Amino acid sequence: MKFNKWTLGLAAVGLVSLTSAARADETNMLMTTLSTTTISGYVDVASQFNPNGGGGAPNYYYGQPANSVNLNVVDIAIDHPQDESPWAAGYHVEFWVGPNGQALGVGNDIRQAYIALRTPLGNGIDWKIGVFDTIVGYESTTTLNNPNYSHSYGYNMEPTTHTGVLGAYKINDIATVQAGVADTSYGGSGAYTAAAGGFGGNTSGLYLPTIMGGVTLTAPDSFGWAKGGTASFDIINTSGSVAGGNASPNNNGNGATTYYAGVTLPTPIAALKVGASFDYLNARDVSGNAWDGALYGTYQFNDKLSLNLRAEYYNGQPLNAAGAYQTGPGFGVANNGDQQAQEFTATVQYALWANVLTRLEFRWDHVNHGNGYSNNTFNNTDEEPGGLRQDAFMLAAQAVYQF
Repeated sequence: MKFNKWTLGLAAVGLVSLTSAARADETNMLMTTLSTTTISGYVDVASQFNPNGGGGAPNYYYGQPANSVNLNVVDIAIDHPQDESPWAAGYHVEFWVGPNGQALGVGNDIRQAYIALRTPLGNGIDWKIGVFDTIVGYESTTTLNNPNYSHSYGYNMEPTTHTGVLGAYKINDIATVQAGVADTSYGGSGAYTAAAGGFGGNTSGLYLPTIMGGVTLTAPDSFGWAKGGTASFDIINTSGSVAGGNASPNNNGNGATTYYAGVTLPTPIAALKVGASFDYLNARDVSGNAWDGALYGTYQFNDKLSLNLRAEYYNGQPLNAAGAYQTGPGFGVANNGDQQAQEFTATVQYALWANVLTRLEFRWDHVNHGNGYSNNTFNNTDEEPGGLRQDAFMLAAQAVYQF
């Protein structure tokens, strides 16, 4: 270990020892490192009520039971952010503790865990290496980042988390591109891993990992009231090999390809913002694909109160009890037929207490064919004891404390 001349001089006359100086220097280094480390997170609790009997609607928040008060999750994140240097490095580690941790599929309740690196090529490439969120989707796995408490059909069609490498490059103030590869991806009710084979049942033995890429465009100041609006176009292709769980959009034997387009746009009315998303899922070795379109609107009455709306249309394979795409019949549709479903969600959001987000949400789901809702599940026939319904309703309240 190197010491400065002042320390060496004090050691020479016996006023300090080099051992104690080394310990002090190590302590100072540790304190400097900790001073740039942040701890944040949130505590998420909610209650949902389904008035049309038993449970009525599917659980759109990681399988939490209806007609009860629930702890959803405690999120704890530790960050060492990158500085502005050309070869900057940092990390992000995030844990989910509580019932919803089991929905991650990663194991050990890890929400995200990656090393963040920058390489000074052009404008700089930012890398994530480890477990990170997917690049597709209008909605986040972290529900407080979404306009609504419940998740959309589209969210349940998408991967949620990947284990791999992701690079992002900002071409200019308008365009940012990202691309990555992953050995493992998680979503819905299972996981899929890179394996031999892939496209159309190819069994050539070629190792085909999950490949992803996309571009995001941001409207510049010259766009007037539309400045700051964004448009994203992304694609994720994964090869087969089920790593546990049943068949789903992301873990069937020959993998799946997810296509996503989304836009968020300000309007001439300053308090009003709108958005739209489109998901298309090509699940190989499954009879039929699926697509979903959603419209979003947010009106900010003041700095505390807002109203968030979502309207959605789904067409494709029937959904399961968690609202995720599945194989086999459902919604009362026999012979693996496609189903059409719609939902409308209205969420009132109010910040009464400091650091606390509170929401009250109403949701209506409707299927076009058969009667699909009963006791909080989608069912395969319309002759279930207790009666099935073509419509489902949910009333939910959520409170999230952020620290």
